[in-house]
Amino acid sequence: MAGLASPETSSAARLAELLRASRYEVIPLAGVEEQVLEHVPRDVTLTVTASPTKGLDVTLDHAERFAAQGYAVVPHLSARLVRDRSHLAEVVQRMDAMGVRDVFVVAGDAERPAGEFAGAAALLAALDELGHPFADIGITGYPESHPTIDDETTIAAMFEKSRFATYIASQICFDPSLTVRWVDAVWARGTRLPILVGLPGVVPRAKLVRVSARIGIGESARFLRKNAGFVGRFLKPGGFSPDPLIRGLEPALRDPERKIAGFHIFTFNDVADTERWRRRRLARA
Repeated sequence: MAGLASPETSSAARLAELLRASRYEVIPLAGVEEQVLEHVPRDVTLTVTASPTKGLDVTLDHAERFAAQGYAVVPHLSARLVRDRSHLAEVVQRMDAMGVRDVFVVAGDAERPAGEFAGAAALLAALDELGHPFADIGITGYPESHPTIDDETTIAAMFEKSRFATYIASQICFDPSLTVRWVDAVWARGTRLPILVGLPGVVPRAKLVRVSARIGIGESARFLRKNAGFVGRFLKPGGFSPDPLIRGLEPALRDPERKIAGFHIFTFNDVADTERWRRRRLARA
């Protein structure tokens, strides 16, 4: 997978590689384009989420505008928002026109599928029938139990999806030791794909509450519902910092097999503070 970190030379150098290989998840809401253009350098990859209320067109509209400004973009392709194979072909054609080479395939949070694709596995198979049009395809991993699906099902689903994928991006987990064990377990079970570990960005308390209330659903908000006690544990007057999670991940970051290939950073659109934090960490490294 292009852009992932190379073998470690030291802990600091390894962390620097992973920070450079990180990608920022942004939510297609008003004002995010201006924030990205002002604060995020063009060498940072942007992933653009998909909303069941706004549909895929809003995701693709934002991805097109970011791509036109020189960013590498990774649209989230929500299976439950794709009506049929004809619609999928149209979406793929639109992504190809904007130069997309990497797509993140998720089931999505719509209560009812818009058409024939109830989950990510079926959509991945349909993409394969279209000639595997993307160089990289990401799938979701869950270090903690999925809020609505039992662990046996998520494990089986990962095996089913992994044959079509080139990497895994994990959901946020506030127990780094659990994330380390999960990363090892994924590879031990035979799914040997590079893993982008999900981390929250630097999010002020008020902004976190406001954005989570606005979106109310979706992957970026799910961890808030699952970790109701995290506010007191991780948020300080200046907001959340990913540093404690990164320190806890250090055993996996030093792993010679390089299972962790970068970070998938959930910015909640607070890209300015998140990018300042990343630059500080790079300078220290």
